[in-house]
Amino acid sequence: MKLKNTEVDMNVPLMNISACFDDLYPEIMSKIETMIKNTEFIGGPEVAEFEKEYAAFCGTKYAVGAANGTDAIIIALKAMGIGRGDIVLVPANSFIATSEAVTAVGASVRFVDVEDKYYTISPAEIEKYIASHPDEKIRGVIPVHLYGQMADMPAIMRIAEKHGLSVIEDAAQAQGARLNGKGPGVYGHAATFSFYPGKNLGAFGDAGGIVTNNENLYLTMKKLVNHGRISGKYEHELEGFNMRLDSIQAAVLRIKLRHLEKWNGRRKVIASDYARALSGKNVILPETRDGADPVWYVYTIRVSDRDAVKKNLGGNGVATGIYYPIPLHLQPAYGYLGHKKGDFPVAEKHASEILSLPMWPEMTDDMVAYVCSLL
Repeated sequence: MKLKNTEVDMNVPLMNISACFDDLYPEIMSKIETMIKNTEFIGGPEVAEFEKEYAAFCGTKYAVGAANGTDAIIIALKAMGIGRGDIVLVPANSFIATSEAVTAVGASVRFVDVEDKYYTISPAEIEKYIASHPDEKIRGVIPVHLYGQMADMPAIMRIAEKHGLSVIEDAAQAQGARLNGKGPGVYGHAATFSFYPGKNLGAFGDAGGIVTNNENLYLTMKKLVNHGRISGKYEHELEGFNMRLDSIQAAVLRIKLRHLEKWNGRRKVIASDYARALSGKNVILPETRDGADPVWYVYTIRVSDRDAVKKNLGGNGVATGIYYPIPLHLQPAYGYLGHKKGDFPVAEKHASEILSLPMWPEMTDDMVAYVCSLL
């Protein structure tokens, strides 16, 4: 890949979430103006239609809007009856939202190491943990589809069925990802999503969602996000939460959802360009598991001298990210678990080497070439 122009100095952000707005801005603002005039602020047709359309996009029967991705995990855990005295297994290299949702419902979190090639939770390590803790009440596992690639769901579901575990797929970074033709929520009992503005499908603020094929689970989650009710203003079938999807965010998401496949397709082209240009260089490229179709929320390489490489790129106008520099088991918040360096060696190795390169659908070929030329 070569630069098409002679000017090589340029600024390349890690992502540009406003780049798509030129085409969508008039439609979005018109919709928001109409909703404000009609005082459509809570619930209503935009939320209902988004839930229907997003379920269809995911290939599931049901979807429930939520206030954000963290609340979505909390709702799924509560709906599955997971709480005090229960243990849920979580990968050691996720964002803290995955684990703090577990403790938010009163359950206890336990960390598991990840696969070296794919960065997602290791089925072998799940089995190892279960076998070595026969007296613990392990109720669930939350595989995280990190960086836009799905975890090894067939293997995880075999383990879950064997041990009677609930499976919640944390798909915050995987809107549209597939494994063997199936998306999040088709394998597990439920899948949760974040529509944080920087995600592949991002709102204009916080927003989240849950998908499932289980009708009873869907009905329970639908009640939990809205004070324990589905219909009727003052009839509450159970104690719930105020974790509803905002109506204006739902309207924004409906408009953007129509473009998501195209945007994901462009991300795949950029990922292929990165892989082709950097193959054979002194970097470890991300690998795709057999049957997987990632959506490349970020493009993450590994380099031995990561901090120096990051500094050099930044000095030449290229922003990079590290997802995530401190594994969960070494976070101060989980000091009470007594973990130390070396407990989860794969996650720790990744944390010291990973570097995410710029990635967004409107990124130009010249930008990609410039990043690669510096590397």
